[in-house]
Amino acid sequence: MKKKSIFLIAATATLYFNNAYAQETPQDSVKVSSIDQIVITGNSNPKKKIESSTAISTFNAKEIQKQNPISAAALLQRVPGFAVETSGGEVGNNLFARGIPSAGAYEFVQVQEDGLPVFEDGALQFANADNFFRVDNTVSRLEALRGGSGSIYATNSPGGLINFISKEGTNDFKGTAKLETGTYGLMRTDLNLGGALMKDKLFFNVGGFFRTDSGIRKTGFRANNGGQIRMNLKYVFDKGYAKVYYKKLDDRNTFYLPVPLLQDGDKLKEFPGFDANYGTYSYRAIGQLTIPQAGGGFFSWDLENGIHPKMDVLGAEFKYDLGNNFTVVNKTRYTNIDMNYTGIFPAGAPKTAAEFAKGMGMTNYQYSLVSNGTVVDPAYVQKLGFWAIDKQMNNFVNDLQFNYKFDKGNVTAGFYKSNWKSHQYWNWSNILTTATDRPQLLNLVDTSLNPSDTGYSKTYNGVTDMSFLIRDSQIQGSLNDLYVNVDYTITDDWSVNGGMRYSRDYYKGYGVNTTTANLNNSGLTVDGTHSFATTTADDNMAVLGNRYTYWYYDVNKVSYTLASNYKINRENALYARFSHGFRSPNEEAYYNNMSDLSQIKPVQTNQLEIGYKYYSRTFDIAVIPFYSTLKNLSFTDVFSDGTSENKFANTTNLGVEIEGYTRLFNNILEVTFNGTIQNPKYKDFRGRNPDGSTFDYDGNTVRRMPKFYFNISPAVNITKEWRAYVSMNYYGKRFQNEGNTEDNILPSFTEFGAGMSYQLGKIRFAVDGTNIFNTIGITEGDPRSQTMGGSNIRMARPIMGAAARASITLDF
Repeated sequence: MKKKSIFLIAATATLYFNNAYAQETPQDSVKVSSIDQIVITGNSNPKKKIESSTAISTFNAKEIQKQNPISAAALLQRVPGFAVETSGGEVGNNLFARGIPSAGAYEFVQVQEDGLPVFEDGALQFANADNFFRVDNTVSRLEALRGGSGSIYATNSPGGLINFISKEGTNDFKGTAKLETGTYGLMRTDLNLGGALMKDKLFFNVGGFFRTDSGIRKTGFRANNGGQIRMNLKYVFDKGYAKVYYKKLDDRNTFYLPVPLLQDGDKLKEFPGFDANYGTYSYRAIGQLTIPQAGGGFFSWDLENGIHPKMDVLGAEFKYDLGNNFTVVNKTRYTNIDMNYTGIFPAGAPKTAAEFAKGMGMTNYQYSLVSNGTVVDPAYVQKLGFWAIDKQMNNFVNDLQFNYKFDKGNVTAGFYKSNWKSHQYWNWSNILTTATDRPQLLNLVDTSLNPSDTGYSKTYNGVTDMSFLIRDSQIQGSLNDLYVNVDYTITDDWSVNGGMRYSRDYYKGYGVNTTTANLNNSGLTVDGTHSFATTTADDNMAVLGNRYTYWYYDVNKVSYTLASNYKINRENALYARFSHGFRSPNEEAYYNNMSDLSQIKPVQTNQLEIGYKYYSRTFDIAVIPFYSTLKNLSFTDVFSDGTSENKFANTTNLGVEIEGYTRLFNNILEVTFNGTIQNPKYKDFRGRNPDGSTFDYDGNTVRRMPKFYFNISPAVNITKEWRAYVSMNYYGKRFQNEGNTEDNILPSFTEFGAGMSYQLGKIRFAVDGTNIFNTIGITEGDPRSQTMGGSNIRMARPIMGAAARASITLDF
């Protein structure tokens, strides 16, 4: 196994034992005392964290700089209650809030920029919310709220709100420039500028980044390439302000899927010929496909496109003091997205060459390389899905809010309107390759037949199933939500909060039927000589038909919450909150049941949390026990053969979140930590499988959910300028499937990072290492192919191997 970034460990150890300790607050000690922090997310008005009856974590720009997350998902790992899978790459990752299971993405939380969603639904098929957001130096702070009032201030967010708040200009001109490189061909530049065009009146901020790299996993091409620019202009007048902003995102990112491993007792080890930390099936040698279509023409793929959103966002925000303690705030945004999505999805586990040929009905067979025709005898072969998805998406959203302040509190009332649409086209084929981390395309023929015989070849240039699945579908949402929230102060230390949201939402869409065809009579040839009758690769090609199935679905639901916060003293507080919310059915649930939508219902959630908070200048801690129940939860994984899981369940979860921070020894040592202990269980989960067999998962542990996970990160401020840190992420054992079978256990793992920084005036030098011990840590199995047929081969998605980044940042 490769061992990289060992210099990071040595450097960190050297720094830890450096004797030049400073006696004043270090320049790079960036934690702002929580006792003074103001939060806005999930609250009707800005208030101090200790006065907010919510479970909320905050990270300012300096804290984000200190962590230097490789992705938005990596940053969110620092939030208790959020179980985050970061193994997909920079984007396309999954977040599970408080043990709420889903097929992935950000299904039960809403990811926002400045209080509005990056896209209304963050869990559309192949459109995870983090596909449309990047963390860079234009971010002023992050506020991450779990449960609580999320369902009052946003749609489909019973698990919480994730709000990235942008930097704005001030009277002082300020800028940040950053240059970063890494061990995996990384080259990245960040720039942010902000200031005043008219003092005290007109302010601007503009920034963004551009990045290119080869990927920590070895793809053979530029795995990540692109960037974004964000800008805003704010005019302040006597009674309020007006702001306009624009974002352009054009970024390509490779999406990493499961790889083969070997189960050895309670551990997973490397599969022969496949590097678990750096290998991937997404490799250049299989990156180009052109498939003739049964309806005419050709369809072409390029794996290097990866997940490629082209995104334009135009928004505005307005606040005005109406007098007599009334204010009005209006936020509006239009988002347009054109996204190409190309990825390699394993279709089951590797098989021996003989086993695969037997499954294709052959006893006499021959494999050869597509690239040069060389006959080969691979030990194992792999069937892979080459999935291509095009999505055109748009979203217009407006949030109008009125606020009235009185002596004992305030009342906020608003109307939220959002119209969105997503149209998608799928074209999927299966290919045959060597089961190695630099795969080669294979052809397979039946040597008992002649090249001119029907069914002689089982492939067409390495393709086993040409365009076997095509889908053309659309979904639209029209959301019309009224909400009200009341804050009331009973005494100086005791306050209560209540809120309600009425959602009258309409969803509609369609799916186009498909038929099957082949190319036998098309006049095309497979090799310039023989017709397509000589191969089976085209026998079940999908063709779009002329029949549309239209569906409509209405949601008429009320969400509500009630909470109380009691300040014991300036540093201690207790709060309790009950909330009821819901999540509308997800896109795949609609598609699977569009001929009979009576089967699906909104997912209903009830949550109770009781929290204790202690904030001081040198020590913070929040301990938040919670209990939640869910009803009508749908499971909608898309399997490798194009079919979908279609099950429904209820769940319960009892847990506790812990989050803290401390400064010790005159600010020499700083420690941040967070952890979650929980016990998510299925309830009343019984039914029938597609093959007619029955299942009973009642009382089983919810799949993919660890019962215990935590992060701890100690840092040493060796001098005023020097700082070093170590981070430790622990992820407990999980079950990949609902049945909790022993052959689908995902073992616990611990990942370490380390780094150091040096502040020279306004210049900051930093080195950051991730997974420095090259741990094989599994975040998920293969939800598309859960059963591996009795062998010890397991398909799973490990975290990235060891990598290091070095950066220089100039603040001016």
